[in-house]
Amino acid sequence: MKKTKPSGPRVNEQIRLTECRLIGDDGTAYGVVSLDEAFRIAEQQALDLVEVSPNAVPPVVKVVDFGKYKYMLQKKAAEAKKKQAVVQLKEIQFRPNIEPHDLETKLKRAEKFIEQGDKVKMVMQFRGREMAYKDAGLEKFKSILQTVENYGAVVESEPKFMGNRIITIMAPGVKKK
Repeated sequence: MKKTKPSGPRVNEQIRLTECRLIGDDGTAYGVVSLDEAFRIAEQQALDLVEVSPNAVPPVVKVVDFGKYKYMLQKKAAEAKKKQAVVQLKEIQFRPNIEPHDLETKLKRAEKFIEQGDKVKMVMQFRGREMAYKDAGLEKFKSILQTVENYGAVVESEPKFMGNRIITIMAPGVKKK
């Protein structure tokens, strides 16, 4: 059976060092001391030894209450996760001969996505005879992009032809007044 490596920092008897840089619970630096001396100091304060920085030379060990230390690490991780912004990429497809009402509906959806803070991938697809009128389709696509820019979006990647499609990505930007 395979032994799993314990996650997290080494604590008390798990620490196998000859000497370490010791930091107290209140932040006081004891300097470089032997591990026996560090255990004695931790025992006097009724706290644990936690290996904070094992790769430093010499490794850094801190005298703390391990339960409280784990709780603080957990709180920091939760706070960092809360501040992360999840930006999704939404896609809206058009055709060059789209009817005005259909275009209006798709533009409203694009506006909603931009307001929510999501990026919008705009795609205009050409089929059959429409391929002969790519220039007219590009002009219509650019006018659509102008409308979306009025909603507060910024063109992240310029419109480019990819086979039978024109593709661009719009990102939320500053609102225009």
